[in-house]
Amino acid sequence: MARPAKIEDSALLERLSDVFREVGYEAASLAVLSKASGLKKASLYHRFPGGKEQMALEVMARAEAWLSEHILAPLKSGGAPEARIQAMIRSVDAFYSGGRQACLLNMLSSPRADHGPFSSLIKHAFEAWIEALSAVLTDAGFDEDTARFRAERAIALLQGSLVVSRGMGTTRPFQNCLANLERELLASHGTSRAS
Repeated sequence: MARPAKIEDSALLERLSDVFREVGYEAASLAVLSKASGLKKASLYHRFPGGKEQMALEVMARAEAWLSEHILAPLKSGGAPEARIQAMIRSVDAFYSGGRQACLLNMLSSPRADHGPFSSLIKHAFEAWIEALSAVLTDAGFDEDTARFRAERAIALLQGSLVVSRGMGTTRPFQNCLANLERELLASHGTSRAS
């Protein structure tokens, strides 16, 4: 009897993450996950007794750890606000492969966000990112309301640009968003807060 294929946990989670980013949670059937991972369904269940939901939860945990290390930590690191924002932009560009990869948080969201199995994790990830970016903008001299508004707007622009890039089949909207993000966040005038 042939031994099951072996794959390191990090490589396995990367492959599963790619599936969830590509087709979303609902369309990620066990057959699709099995094919992408190179493991038979039984081997997948052995590694993830909780099935597809456990796979997605572990992928989310990995993404959250990445977010914490590569986005939140640099934003909280001190130093000039401009340098912290530039570090965030570089990390975001790398994480989304220049706009070629969809947002995992979006693809795991349920149509009814408050009822999905990952809704609290997704909300926590966005909140942590917005709060860290708001703190940088407060350090740059903006009042708390303006800083929060600009941080929320920046995350919405990033996420929206990924959707538009995916829909149009070009990374241009995402790259344009990144190219203008620092200026939009730190501009003294213009879109500073909701009226």
